Amino acid sequence: MRNGRTVKPKEEAELPGAWSAYGRLLQHLRRQAGLNQQELGEAIGYSLEQVASVEQGRRPAKTAFTAAADRVLEARGVLEVLQDEVDRAKLPQFFRNFALIEAEVASRFSYDPLLVPGLLQTEAYARAVFAGHCPPLSEEIVDQHTEARLSRQKLLTRVPLAELSFIVSEEALRNPVGNAVVMRGQWQRLLEVGALRNVEVQVMPDSPGFHAGLNGSFVVLESKEHQHLGYIESQEVGCVVRDPAEVSAFGLRYGKLRSQALNGVESARLIERLVGET
Repeated sequence: MRNGRTVKPKEEAELPGAWSAYGRLLQHLRRQAGLNQQELGEAIGYSLEQVASVEQGRRPAKTAFTAAADRVLEARGVLEVLQDEVDRAKLPQFFRNFALIEAEVASRFSYDPLLVPGLLQTEAYARAVFAGHCPPLSEEIVDQHTEARLSRQKLLTRVPLAELSFIVSEEALRNPVGNAVVMRGQWQRLLEVGALRNVEVQVMPDSPGFHAGLNGSFVVLESKEHQHLGYIESQEVGCVVRDPAEVSAFGLRYGKLRSQALNGVESARLIERLVGET
């Protein structure tokens, strides 16, 4: 107690508000349906402890949990409406504001020199990335970050379609994250996504000399209000760039990189060769 007030433990104080709001709504709907936590858990295939944790906001609901609860409680999609917010709160805190902007963009162009970009990662690849975090993350946090990354990928097929362009270095594609099985699945995923009519995947081939991407990864966005933004990130520090001159420079650099990278057909052929080599 401090100054007459009870001080919550740190881990409780930092629970995302979206999880608490979802939990209170779930509890309300469950009580309206005349079910206790045990009965709801049995009806949707989850334990009493899992239902209680979600209601208390200590654990985020997964998509399967939400779909089952929405059906059993006849909630008419009320819980499903909150799922995106629940998933977004699983992301690292520094990234959440950008993820909110990203979900609504008209266009998104990115250059990634070290890793396959998160929007294109398979579950196995993403899990391997988070498992290699320093300092180590708990298995629960690895699960949550992986689920949130996969949830972001709704942008690939969202309606209305966003115009998406990814330039990935050949070095990133050859960097063995996980194992050979993980990489083969990741290359195949790139081929699948690259075939979507609103997505272009280009490979920046390994070559000597300087190009504008050697200064690091970056993203150029156009919001649904047609505002142009940039984003840069390093060592778990992210920055949304709004200054028009700086964003314009990002756009110029991206255009230059796009002209230097392999085109879509050539990029697909390179990735197909990587698949054939495993």
